[in-house]
Amino acid sequence: MHEKELTKIVTYWLTLSREDLKVMDGLYDLGYFTYALFVGHLSMEKLLKGYFVSVKRKHPPYTHDLTRLAVETGLQLSQEQMTLLDTVTQFNIEARYPDVKLSFHKKATKEYSKNYIRSIKEFYKWLNTKIPV
Repeated sequence: MHEKELTKIVTYWLTLSREDLKVMDGLYDLGYFTYALFVGHLSMEKLLKGYFVSVKRKHPPYTHDLTRLAVETGLQLSQEQMTLLDTVTQFNIEARYPDVKLSFHKKATKEYSKNYIRSIKEFYKWLNTKIPV
């Protein structure tokens, strides 16, 4: 991948990730907690894909699994960060599919969502400092 193309692709993923953070906040403020967490997952996925491209210099795999993306980049994560990625990956499934959506809706209270949104933002800030492009 040429440097100019690499920069363009990384910028693409990071821009989308940043936009999703804003949407996540907006949905939370409106009281749509399950959707806020779902979009939080999307933001982290796009951030990890941007990081993947920046360090691997190729397109990321087609996956929504945040842990897999992080592991494939060789990113050194704490156990707490790994647990966060595992949990947030589940938001993608729990917010989408009707058979689990209702139970997730009950679990995704304002406080529960607030805590994960804070963790998503902390991870976002941390990983942004590691992106070389």
